[in-house]
Amino acid sequence: MSDDKQRLRAQALEARAAGGDAAALDRHLIAALAPHAGKVVSGYWPMRGEADPRPAMAAHRGPVCLPVVPGPAQPLLFRTWQGEDLVPGPWGTLHPADSAPLAVPQVLIVPLAGFDAQGNRLGYGGGYYDRTLELLRKSGPVTAIGLAFACQQLPAIPADPYDQPLDLIVTDAGALHPLR
Repeated sequence: MSDDKQRLRAQALEARAAGGDAAALDRHLIAALAPHAGKVVSGYWPMRGEADPRPAMAAHRGPVCLPVVPGPAQPLLFRTWQGEDLVPGPWGTLHPADSAPLAVPQVLIVPLAGFDAQGNRLGYGGGYYDRTLELLRKSGPVTAIGLAFACQQLPAIPADPYDQPLDLIVTDAGALHPLR
């Protein structure tokens, strides 16, 4: 990982610590998911101060799944979730038990360390969402919605060839359609 990305990630995570307007974030994400009623949506269980998608996941009119980290340098798996207890995964994650059916999301709510107006994102550096989005996009249309507080926006993030762009970014300030 480049020094630039490490520096930008640290800057965005520091900004994220200030948080934002959770009620506004919920409203904007619910509105962004409304056109996707009936589609399989993947959310995530927030950790380390991430923007919380759970209220919008609960309001979604369709199936919901959560990501599972199968191992280092592998694409994510997704298991259906209807409010059951979650089990611990690697790096502090929580996910549905192995007994939950696998799912293929059509819409992914993606956690962000940082983002820019072009739809580039910074995660935590493991490349899980980049691998996953690349694989899913080879199979058909997938919508990647980044979720963050507006304070996490950066002027520009250097994009590598393997980086997968976001289709929409939802913040507590509203929805941002990437400028490409």
